[in-house]
Amino acid sequence: MSAAGPEVRRCGHVAIVGRPSVGKSTLVNRLVGQKLSITSSKPQTTRHRILGILTESDRQFVFVDTPGFQTLHRSRLNERMNRTVVDSLAGVDVAVLVVDGARLTKADRDVAALLPTGMPVVVAVNKVDLLSDRRALLPLIAEIAALRDFAAIVPVSAEKGTQLDALKEEIGKLLPEGAAMYGADELTDRDERFLAAEFVREKIFRQLGDELPYATAVGIDRFEHDGPVRRIFASVYVAKPSQRAILLGAGGERMKSIGATARRDLEALFGGPVYLELWVRVKKGWADDEAALRRLGL
Repeated sequence: MSAAGPEVRRCGHVAIVGRPSVGKSTLVNRLVGQKLSITSSKPQTTRHRILGILTESDRQFVFVDTPGFQTLHRSRLNERMNRTVVDSLAGVDVAVLVVDGARLTKADRDVAALLPTGMPVVVAVNKVDLLSDRRALLPLIAEIAALRDFAAIVPVSAEKGTQLDALKEEIGKLLPEGAAMYGADELTDRDERFLAAEFVREKIFRQLGDELPYATAVGIDRFEHDGPVRRIFASVYVAKPSQRAILLGAGGERMKSIGATARRDLEALFGGPVYLELWVRVKKGWADDEAALRRLGL
């Protein structure tokens, strides 16, 4: 990959870890300054390991956004996602443990216990903007500090962008010396096909109920460049005909809405017009089908 310039003196991989719904993907998007990881109010939205790259004058952060440890809907898909979390910790230089400012849970403690001994860890206490009394942070920070020897504990709001410079400073101190691994204008290691599928999946999570989004997957059938226009043809896979009917909605209106909102986000990301065509297909047992998971990049 292209060099970001000789001025970069520190560079390293930074794993963003935590239980579901603590705001890991929102934090990565805020730090990078571009929406790369999908977000929703539902837990366990992220399925993939995604790199978000931030290059500053003298340092380059390679953030690794990981899935939350999966506890719902046992399947081969979720087993793969849990392996992704563990594998993402191998070879990283720093970990950022994201916890919710409201409380420390057993799941938070379990994730903290998985972090390798000797790995420098910074804690981001997220969602502090939602606290009615900031004094409640003091006993929480003391409780967090008792878990292990953390390099720093920083209260932040990923949603509002609060204290992110302070968080970067603490992480930056821990980056190893070395040249940049990516070009100064690179934001992620993922290609446009991947991002298109993820943005469609995000809209499914945001527009549907609690169960059905976890039973869906999105595959890109064709991705074409036609001058400035990107033409994207994608399939949304479900396991049952009844799920297909729910996803389509009356007269196909729900799927049209999912496609329209995904297209708008993709046009903002790609900086040009997008034609997006979506089909809903039934594939029984896809979440436990190894061949289907490989085809879908899962």
